[in-house]
Amino acid sequence: MWPLVVLQLLNLAYCGSAQLLLNVTKFVEYTNCNNTILLPCIVYNIEATALADLFVKWKLGGSYIFTYNGATNESIPFNFTSAKISTRDLLKGNASLEMDRKDAVPGNYTCEVTELSREGETTVELRYHTGLTSHACAGKNRLGGESRDWKSVSWFSPNENILIVIFPMLAILLFWGQFGIVTLKYNSSIMKEKTILLFIAGLVLTVIVIVGAILFIPGEYSTKRASGLGLIVVPTVMLIILQYSIFIITPGIGMSSYSIAILILQILGFVLSVVGLSLCVTECAPVHGPLLISGLGIVALAELLGLVYMKLTAANQRTIQPPRKAVEEPLNAFKESKGMMNDE
Repeated sequence: MWPLVVLQLLNLAYCGSAQLLLNVTKFVEYTNCNNTILLPCIVYNIEATALADLFVKWKLGGSYIFTYNGATNESIPFNFTSAKISTRDLLKGNASLEMDRKDAVPGNYTCEVTELSREGETTVELRYHTGLTSHACAGKNRLGGESRDWKSVSWFSPNENILIVIFPMLAILLFWGQFGIVTLKYNSSIMKEKTILLFIAGLVLTVIVIVGAILFIPGEYSTKRASGLGLIVVPTVMLIILQYSIFIITPGIGMSSYSIAILILQILGFVLSVVGLSLCVTECAPVHGPLLISGLGIVALAELLGLVYMKLTAANQRTIQPPRKAVEEPLNAFKESKGMMNDE
């Protein structure tokens, strides 16, 4: 019998406690990827059956940022215009504060809940985390919100950052190698005129990709880094046009079966990289980085094959000299004039 009496006394003490019992959460982290932030405030022993019996106050440091008066059913945000609580869940003991990331300020937030003559409070620290990896694992925390496995401070992983920059740079260097073969091996005046446009286009491409690489510095997701990634990937379509132009103007190559195969491979790489780009720039934690990198790698591989093909073709040809007819005509004219002088 005594255990039953003790249990009833404990139950009465719990239900009739003058102190509201709130959850204890040490901190909440948010990143640039969060659109909204939820600060938990859960009351375990709430007894109110009407919102009129409840009053909620949220403070940052010593300043009020949000109050809710159940008697008037009025919510008042102070300088935090997006701050709000769910009045529908308030009678269930959930007084958690939700706000937009733009209003979030790192610091200690205190939740005070008053139920008639009882009250209680809890403090949670809001921390700003500098980023998450592209391999972050999402899950559900005990409040039903999304939690993540923090591993890095970069939008892409360090290895992905390197490959995204290296592959386009390598492809451009291989193009300049092809350009060098054309200008040095086939050095006729006609060829020089054709290569001027190639040089200008190649120079513009190089500058654009370098600017993109500068903007795409390692760090958390941002519009600036997304723009840099776009400047790295999208202009690689110029490599296809330049590759085609080099094949067309180079003697002995033209649009052979090997040339067509290389161009098709390069187009495939460009399509994959653009698809990967479109999927990555819309995600704060991109999971399609490998697709983007694979496309850029294929573009670089196509440039390498083009360089090897041109090198082998050029090795089997002599350096182009001025047309033989253009040389023979002046010689024949000189011989004829010399013969006429001898006859005289």
